[in-house]
Amino acid sequence: MTFYDRAKELNEELVENRRYLHQHAEVGLHLPMTKAYVIKRLREYGIEPKECGEGITAMIGSVDKSSTSKVLLLRADMDALPMKEESGLEFAETTGKAAHTCGHDCHAAMLLTAAKMLKEREDELGGIVKLMFQPGEEILKGSRHMIEHGILENPKVDAALAYHVGAGRMPLGIFLYNESGTMMYSSNMFRIHIKGKGSHGAYPSEAVDPINIGARIHLELQKLIAEECCPDHKCILTIGQFIAGSAPNVIPDSATMTGSLRAENPQIPDFLFQCMKRIVENTAQQFGGEAEVEILTEVPPLICNSEMVREMVRYMQELHVPGAVPYPNISASASEDFAMIAARVPSAFIYLSAGFQDERGEALAHNPKVLFNEGVLPIGAAYLAHCAMRWLEEQKNTSVH
Repeated sequence: MTFYDRAKELNEELVENRRYLHQHAEVGLHLPMTKAYVIKRLREYGIEPKECGEGITAMIGSVDKSSTSKVLLLRADMDALPMKEESGLEFAETTGKAAHTCGHDCHAAMLLTAAKMLKEREDELGGIVKLMFQPGEEILKGSRHMIEHGILENPKVDAALAYHVGAGRMPLGIFLYNESGTMMYSSNMFRIHIKGKGSHGAYPSEAVDPINIGARIHLELQKLIAEECCPDHKCILTIGQFIAGSAPNVIPDSATMTGSLRAENPQIPDFLFQCMKRIVENTAQQFGGEAEVEILTEVPPLICNSEMVREMVRYMQELHVPGAVPYPNISASASEDFAMIAARVPSAFIYLSAGFQDERGEALAHNPKVLFNEGVLPIGAAYLAHCAMRWLEEQKNTSVH
């Protein structure tokens, strides 16, 4: 029996896991309900989990006495977004404070079932599968957090694999990857702190208006990519938040602007931030105020290991999943903090279509109405388990780390 056949047998449980996680969505690094559920399920499957910071890890397999056993990390993120769900699903989140509009509930459910299937065939493993259930991907802090808490050590990880589901109108079966370049852009989130001088709104001549300064900074930053970045380098600058004041007749003392800088080339952000700092400080001084740039998060571009990607694609094609169609060399301007793992160990990151070809596929990820096709669940679980089994099998006789 293939892992895909077994995953289909486990589909009812797979869907149950996904729907529980979906209905109990949580955001950020601290996911108490989600963690408790994942830990409970792993123990039911005969796997002993351990906390890794705010995340969860566990191992399947055993170290070979000759110390040549390889370690493959399988990663699933499990956090949601801080938004109200409008999917209309009977298992929708009900508090209005969080929603799984990016599919991380699917990722966690797929890894749970993959873990169960690998545990059932643990004696056949040619090495160790290390599980990584990660919080905080949406805030681009989860991978770094778990790395700092030792996810890549004890035992040392040799390679890593992760999947991400994609909504929309693509049919089930399509899988997308990049073996030769940047798959997803870097993301550097930042906050601009503006200091002015407050006054009564009737006397603006007595004030240094931070809102005016912020508006001027915003306009100046729109020139940054066009004037400072080489046309060969793809970059995106977004200001997504501007906060200032508490009353319509008061000029406030301060304002903040928050945004993100994304780039295809890992060398570009440092240069552009130096330019940004100069623009922000000079503009504020021009209008009598002060301003500074604070870097909030730093995630590099997602660049996968070419050999690792080719191997995983080859293993995936062995399963003969209905409708499976490879779509190579994709690149997206969105970001993914699995890049922190890929920068440290050879890694593969692959998208799986979870779309619908009718009106259910109209909304995309991060939309409150987005829907994910649960038919992707046994596909993703099977790929995780099969690729892990095959990679460890082929690596079994290679040299030590």
